[in-house]
Amino acid sequence: MEIERKFLIDGFPDLPPLRESVVYQGYLSTEPVVRIRSSQTGDEIRFVLCIKGKGTLAREEIELGLDAETFLRLRGLLTLPMIRKDYKTYALPGGLTLECSLVDAGEPTAFYYAEVEFCSVEEALCFVPPAFLGREVTEEPGWGMGHYWRKRALPAKNAAGVKKAD
Repeated sequence: MEIERKFLIDGFPDLPPLRESVVYQGYLSTEPVVRIRSSQTGDEIRFVLCIKGKGTLAREEIELGLDAETFLRLRGLLTLPMIRKDYKTYALPGGLTLECSLVDAGEPTAFYYAEVEFCSVEEALCFVPPAFLGREVTEEPGWGMGHYWRKRALPAKNAAGVKKAD
């Protein structure tokens, strides 16, 4: 079970990061979410298949490790280029970890967001965000990465002459 709150931020916090990675992710499906991800930290590269259930604050999440060959075969099924995330984690009081991402740096659609994961819904609801965290978007439709993936697909479909749905 994944329990997290999501926030929009203006940039990476002025804190010492615990870890920095470059992440690439792509969606085989957005409903339900089925995505692949590569994450490189230093010389280490991890490949993961992730399946997520419905929900916002809390939802089922299953992650399965992949070998490089399987990851590349799945990547070949993607209909769009993978999303790049510059990813950093930070320690928060109470043993919590803040995960911050810059999505598609240098692109007109680039944005920053932050997530905090929790052990229980009660813990998540009691969390008082630090002042530097911006607007909370946990429960706002349209702020999931699957939605961002679908939005990126619209210009490609429109350029191909497919009428945009209303």
